[in-house]
Amino acid sequence: MTAVLEAQGLGKRYGKHWALRECTVDIPAGHVVGLVGPNGAGKTTLLKLASGQLEPTAGGIAVLGGRPVSGRAQLAKVGFVAQDTPVYAGLSVAEHLRLGARLNPRWDAAMARERVARLGLVPTQRAGKLSGGQRAQLALTLGLAKRPELLILDEPVASLDPLARREFMQGLMEATVEHEFSVVLSSHLVSDLERVCDFLIVLVDSRVQIAGETDRLLSTHHRLTGPRRDPDRLPADQHVVSASHTDRQSTYVVRTDAPIHDPAWTVTHLSLEDLVLAYMEKHVADTRRAALEVRR
Repeated sequence: MTAVLEAQGLGKRYGKHWALRECTVDIPAGHVVGLVGPNGAGKTTLLKLASGQLEPTAGGIAVLGGRPVSGRAQLAKVGFVAQDTPVYAGLSVAEHLRLGARLNPRWDAAMARERVARLGLVPTQRAGKLSGGQRAQLALTLGLAKRPELLILDEPVASLDPLARREFMQGLMEATVEHEFSVVLSSHLVSDLERVCDFLIVLVDSRVQIAGETDRLLSTHHRLTGPRRDPDRLPADQHVVSASHTDRQSTYVVRTDAPIHDPAWTVTHLSLEDLVLAYMEKHVADTRRAALEVRR
């Protein structure tokens, strides 16, 4: 399958601080990709590298088969909506559309006008007078009317109320169905991703913990609850993602392709949020374990 984004050992450093380091990821085309991870994991840095706003300090990145900063033709293929859904407060809605037409060679003026009308945005109204949800929809309209092959969205609904978030996500999904482009969406709101994303990447400490189609990931991860048992007594094909114990009980999140027949376990399915949290907890546990070994 063609990749829309490939990164190998990718890193970005500011002085002595690495905002992103040793990031390797392969994002396939034709998906709505959810990129999740804790604050400081490097999500925004990765997306800015992909959109050509930053150049890497180490490693390499290719987007749609080219370097993100290789020229105007490459930049025209990628749309970007930043976390604060940036628009110009002093410009009207119509002026935003005219500016978009001047800056983007593939601009779809008819689609932009139709979407503005459907959303009920008044063309003469200045962006600074719009609600947060309306500004987000205007920013999304600018990204969509660019007619990108890849649309990148960095926490676009973080500051919106639940209704505005739902309307934004609905508009995004309608556009992906109609125009068939790829999307990479960064968000802390896993419940929103669960409704719209069919591919998941969990990024922790700039490293990809897991990546794959969401249905496949959810079907191969299980929560096991039962009598206290050490992990080395689990079958070899049950990869432990996270574990917790009481005096009498163990709870594991495991990844396996095989059916689980042990009657001692109560087996339950995971939600997408459960899956994401399990891999975040795994990283925390691994870091603590490594720190203890260094002290010894």
